[in-house]
Parts: sequence; structure tokens; C-alpha cells
Amino acid sequence: MNFKVALLSSLLFISISLNAQTSDETENQPNTIEKQFVEIFEGSNNYKGERGQRYEVVKVDKLNRLKKSISDSISTLKNSNASKDVTIGQQESEIATLESTLKTTQNELSASQEKEDGIELFGILMSKSTYNTLMWSIIGILLIGLIIFIFRFKNSNTVTKESKEKLAETEAEFEDYRQKKLEELQQTRRKLQDEINKNK
Repeated sequence: MNFKVALLSSLLFISISLNAQTSDETENQPNTIEKQFVEIFEGSNNYKGERGQRYEVVKVDKLNRLKKSISDSISTLKNSNASKDVTIGQQESEIATLESTLKTTQNELSASQEKEDGIELFGILMSKSTYNTLMWSIIGILLIGLIIFIFRFKNSNTVTKESKEKLAETEAEFEDYRQKKLEELQQTRRKLQDEINKNK
């Protein structure tokens, strides 16, 4: 007998605990608009009119509560939308600022890469390949000019040497000729003096 009493007491205690837990869960659930509609429909009374039409009778306080809940929900949605609009506006502004910053950074990067890839000469920025081509062209022209100068100098030097040698030969020939003429003139004078001496 005691066993049966204990068993019944345990079952009764478990049943009460489960009911209390279910009741707590129901109370803890949010009071949504959908739940309020269900409560209104479940708590309404119906009757048939004179013409056989069916009517539902709903308590005014429940309808007022539903109306307030809907108004609050709409107000909350409006506030939420307004807050989202402000957030979207701020984010769009931030995006525009970031895009502007990105564009500026890209322009600065492009200018920096151009400077890094190029060389400035006489205030003109040019690519390294153009600079190398220009420098090697100038070096080539200077080398060709130097070769032409050396070649002409050697030719001029050769011509000068030949001219000096010819001048020396001409001077030597002229000196020989002058010596011969002096000797002839001296001989002629002697002969003339001899003739003068004979005639005296």
C-alpha cells in the first residue's frame, strides 16, 4: 500500500512539475501579433444571425491590445527603418570617402611607379628604356665623332709631315741652288777682276 502511495505521489509530483514548466515556457514566449490573433480567435464567441450568417464576438480590450501592439510594431519598424536609413547614409558616405581615398592612393601609386620606373633628365620624366636609348645614342654619336676626329687628325698629321719633308727638301734644294749661284757669281767676279787687271 505504501508503495502505491509513493508511486502515485511521484507521478503527481512529476505531472505538476511538467505543467509548471510548460506554463513558464508559454509565459516566456514573446507576445507576437500572430499569437494575439490566435488568442482573439480562440477566445471569441460566435453566433448565427437572423439570416443564417455567422458572427464572431471579440472582446474590445483584446482588440485594443492588438491595435496597440500593431501600432507599436509599426512604430518600431519605422524607427528601425529610419535608423537603417541613417546607417545606410553613413555607410554610403564612408564608401564614397573610401573610394575617393582609394582613387587618390591609386593616382599616387601610379605617379610613384612612373617615377620609380623612369628617370628625370633636364626636368623631363622619361622611362628607363627611353633614357638608356638616348644615353647610348649620345655615347655612340660621341664615339663616332671621336673616331672621325682621330682619323682626320692622323690624316692632317701625315699631310703636315709630308709638307714639312717637302719644305725641307725644297729648302735644301734652294740652299744648293743658292750656293751654286754664289759660286758662279764669285767665279764671274774673279773673271771680271782678272780681265780688269789684265786691261790695266
